[in-house]
Amino acid sequence: MNSEAEPLDIWIVSDGKPGHLNQSRGLAEAIARHRPVRITEQAPMGRFEAWRLCFGMGVPQLDERPALIIGAGHATHMTLLALRRLHRAPAVVLMKPSIPMGFFDFCLIPEHDQPPQRPNILPTRGALNRMRPGDKTPGSGVILVGGPSKHFSWNESRVLEQVDALLQQTSADWTIGSSRRTPDSTEQALATLAGERFVPAANTGPDWLPQQLARTETCWVTQDSASMVYEALTAGCKVGVLTLDEQADNRISRGVDTLREQGIVSAAPDWQLEAITSTAADFNEAERCAEVILKKGWLGRD
Repeated sequence: MNSEAEPLDIWIVSDGKPGHLNQSRGLAEAIARHRPVRITEQAPMGRFEAWRLCFGMGVPQLDERPALIIGAGHATHMTLLALRRLHRAPAVVLMKPSIPMGFFDFCLIPEHDQPPQRPNILPTRGALNRMRPGDKTPGSGVILVGGPSKHFSWNESRVLEQVDALLQQTSADWTIGSSRRTPDSTEQALATLAGERFVPAANTGPDWLPQQLARTETCWVTQDSASMVYEALTAGCKVGVLTLDEQADNRISRGVDTLREQGIVSAAPDWQLEAITSTAADFNEAERCAEVILKKGWLGRD
C-alpha cells in the first residue's frame, strides 16, 4: 500500500445500532489495510429528503465524490441510494436490503439469507466484523454466554452443565464472559461455578471482547450468539458451540450448522474440538469482501 497516496473517502451511513456499525466498520477498515482512506460516519437522512433525492427531478449532482458509500440496517437503505445519486458514487449495502437489490452497486448478504445469484451480490459466511487475530496465549480459552432470544429456548441448567463440563474436562486457562442478555440468575450461577474466572458483562468495556478473542486460542459460544461465532473465527480462535434447543428452524442456526458441516466449528460435547478439520486462520469475511471490491476498480488500481 502506498502510504503517500491521497486518501480516498469512504462514507459509512450508520443507524446507530452497534451490530450494524460493526459490520460497516469491519469492511471499511479492511479496505483501509489496502488503500489510504478516510472513513467518516453519518446518520441517515430523513425519509422524505432521502426519497426526494432518490426519485425527485432536478436533483443536483455534486462535485464532492466519495470513493464508496457503505451501510447496514434497513434505516440506511434510502440514504445510501440518495447519496449514490447525489454524488455519483458506488453504494454497498450489508445484509439483505428491504428494497430491490438491483438498486445497489454491491450487496454483501449472509448465506443463511439465501441470496439470489447475481453479479452485484456476494454471499458471506455470517455478518462481517472488525476482529483481528493477535498473538495467541498458549492454553488460553474464553467461554461466551448469551441469553434468551427469539430463536432458542434458554435452558439455564443445560448451559451450566456444559460450562462445568468444559472446566472439568479440559485444561485450558478459561475466562468466562456474559452478555447484556444473560439473566441475573445465570450470572450468579456462573460466578459460583467459576469464581474470579467469570467476568460479568457489566464489568467489561467495548475493547474487552476484541482483546480476549485476539489473544485466545479456543472459544466456546452459546448457540444463541451466532455473531460471536463469526467474530471468534475471524480472530483466529478454534470455536465450539454450547448447544440449546431451537424454537424453530431459523436462518441464524442454519449458518452455524453449515460451519459445523464444513468442519470449521464443533459443538458440545466435543470438548477437545476433535471434529474441527478446517483451520480458522483464513476465516476473514471482511478481508475477502474488501478484496473483491478493490478488484472492481472503484478505489483505483495497483
